[in-house]
Amino acid sequence: MDKRHCILSFQVASHLRHTTTRAVFAFHTSSCRTTMGRSEEEEAAAKLNRFLEWLLVNKVELRGCNFKYCGQNKGFGVFSSSSSSSAPAPPDGVLLVVPLDLAITPMRVLQDPLIGPECRAMFEEGEVDDRFLIILFLVLERLRKNSSWRPYLDMLPSSFGNPLWFSEDEVLELKGTTLHRATELQKQKLMSLYDDKVRGLVEKLLIIDGDLETKVCFEDFLWANSIFWTRALNIPLPRSYVFPSDQVDKDNYCSADSNSEAFNNNTSREDLADEKDGKGGATYQHVDSQVNGVTSTSIQGETVWVEGLVPGIDFCNHDLKPVATWEVDGTGLSSGVPFSMYLLSVEQKPVHVEKEISISYGNKGNEELLYLYGFVIENNPDDYLMLHYPVEAIHNDPLSDSKLQLLSAQNAEMRCLLPKSLLVHGFFPATPPKDDSGRNSKADQICNFSWSGQRKTPSYIDKLVFPEVFLTALRTIAMQEDELLKVSSLLEELVGSDGDRQPTDTEVRAAIWEACGDSGALQLLVDLLQTKLMDLEECSGTEASDSELLENAQVAKNPQKHEGEESNLSSTTSELLEGKLMSRNRWACIVYRRGQKELTRSFLKEAEHALQLALSEAN
Repeated sequence: MDKRHCILSFQVASHLRHTTTRAVFAFHTSSCRTTMGRSEEEEAAAKLNRFLEWLLVNKVELRGCNFKYCGQNKGFGVFSSSSSSSAPAPPDGVLLVVPLDLAITPMRVLQDPLIGPECRAMFEEGEVDDRFLIILFLVLERLRKNSSWRPYLDMLPSSFGNPLWFSEDEVLELKGTTLHRATELQKQKLMSLYDDKVRGLVEKLLIIDGDLETKVCFEDFLWANSIFWTRALNIPLPRSYVFPSDQVDKDNYCSADSNSEAFNNNTSREDLADEKDGKGGATYQHVDSQVNGVTSTSIQGETVWVEGLVPGIDFCNHDLKPVATWEVDGTGLSSGVPFSMYLLSVEQKPVHVEKEISISYGNKGNEELLYLYGFVIENNPDDYLMLHYPVEAIHNDPLSDSKLQLLSAQNAEMRCLLPKSLLVHGFFPATPPKDDSGRNSKADQICNFSWSGQRKTPSYIDKLVFPEVFLTALRTIAMQEDELLKVSSLLEELVGSDGDRQPTDTEVRAAIWEACGDSGALQLLVDLLQTKLMDLEECSGTEASDSELLENAQVAKNPQKHEGEESNLSSTTSELLEGKLMSRNRWACIVYRRGQKELTRSFLKEAEHALQLALSEAN
């Protein structure tokens, strides 16, 4: 049974529990409408008070923290209250406990009496995925006049700093970068999805709910999409929570997915990896997941990974030096509350009063941070460069058929991720590596078996920072006709002319390396990096010009335009922008693109030097 049926089984198994919880959600919200004339602080205080009451009703426990309003640019955050006399520091380090029944998950959406019946058939048929269900739920609850989720929704930002919310002029600041084309394509996809599925369904649900006046607009959908992607966690639910003990044949409902990864601390950059559209531009796959059939739910042993929003936990902002992490407690032994998520301090000493409780979103570069969350970090140690070879370019090669067969046989990667940290191990490290003792020699990893004995392992191999799997793809693409014939001859010699077996991917890579060496691949790599740098600089100048813009910048404080843009960035980092007239969006674009230029130039220098060495060694 596929994973859509897995979700359906979840919601059936949890129906009784969630039905009981839903009664608690029927919290009185008639006083939630904004009163004209109130100051910003008064409005924020009123929202916060309603939210705290809502959390209390839903059995959320604040043990060592409170929520605090940090201004229109930052929104609400989580802050320590552990040093106050009324709230002593929790001895176990648990700062906040949220029952899992409060989480907004696909199971909750499918068992909702209003939205569930309409979505169940679409979900079973594969017309929508589980992420779409949560986004649709957020759109509907935002528009419902008497939503029981109103105290929570009122706390959320109303706009965002990611490129989908940029003005046309701000989007142009990204021209030449991966994000420029990705933003254009993604907005087109979202608008199409809104027109095809969202608008009609939400209007129908509102009518069923008795609301004949409220109209849905694209911004409602864009808002819900951004809420999901900036706040969702991949929650490792205990299997006993998803499948109660009295459910029969629970193992038959879902198939295991051993490749599941936690979204909480390290969203896979593969979700942000580019793929080619018809015009050769890069697009990001992670937002419009129903287009590529991705499901966000999977099973690993006794853990069921389900994406969802956890009110309270999701107000923790990102920091490179986080104060806390979150965990799931299935038994209640850690937090005292079975089936809960709790916020755990990682500080060795008591957290200072009013210190922001930040978590880590993972080791993410500015490209990922800006696209997903709407902020960047200057001098981000986790920055990276995405490099790819356009597949359609191979089709113009007269040897394309043979090369494509070899690429397929070796499971070649046509793109690679180049983290800044790789440069420490290269020819020109800015700082010497701290410890190389645990780093395996690259000579042990490459396919350097030589049939003739003439192809020697390069002297520079341990300084080559580029992934071998990408280099072997470039060797194949750069291959000349005589080299292609030599590869064919070597493989035939290895497996026999009768073709009793197919060569392994390792054998194919070894034959290609034997025939081609490194110089052709490195020349192609230099060309790719030069083209990337030229595209970046033609659109926005050099990194020096970007640095000058940033040095002279005064970042605009426009609360109407920038409300909520930094809600995912911890206040310590955000304060660097205060008082510095440039829009925050433009500032973020310049920081991001300058980093891309610096990385491209650094990796180009590495590639050019490696090419010189390869040529000198006849490699």
